[in-house]
Amino acid sequence: MDSLRGRLLIAGPTLQDPNFVRTVVLVGEHNDEGALGVVLNRPSDTTVGEAVPDLEDLTGAEDPVHVGGPVQPSAVLVLAQYEEPEGAPQLVTDDVGFLALEDEDEEVIDHDDAGLRRARVFAGYAGWGPGQLEDELARDDWIIVDSEAADVFDEDAPTLWSRVLDRQGGHLRLVARMPIDPSHN
Repeated sequence: MDSLRGRLLIAGPTLQDPNFVRTVVLVGEHNDEGALGVVLNRPSDTTVGEAVPDLEDLTGAEDPVHVGGPVQPSAVLVLAQYEEPEGAPQLVTDDVGFLALEDEDEEVIDHDDAGLRRARVFAGYAGWGPGQLEDELARDDWIIVDSEAADVFDEDAPTLWSRVLDRQGGHLRLVARMPIDPSHN
């Protein structure tokens, strides 16, 4: 399978894992060793200013920390959109990538040469071991779609899942309108 880096995994309507029901996951890395991504539509009630004040200059003190996934929930990841992506160290899409943080104190390593447009802070991530994501895809747990930079920084988390599916058209437009419990259909 080709790498899914930079693509979105949309939770299929039958995926019932509470960590991933109706989630939109941006795949940050996908290779023979596994995959890593962050859930885009799970903002927490905790602000960046409360949890990681050293990062509030990137996002704003009142911006929420997003729950990136169930793996290492105390790990801090930052996705940023770059003005000049050729200077960015870890791109996921054309102009969006992970910022490098100092391990000890969550300070951002200087990226002034790339220029940041905006950033979002995540606690934890979604991770899959070798072949695990491919198995989940074979079970139709996930729907793969192209990402847009606006998805990463979307402000309407409760509707992101249905809006991303809706823009795909066809039968996915119908899936976007399914109730959470299909037996209520």
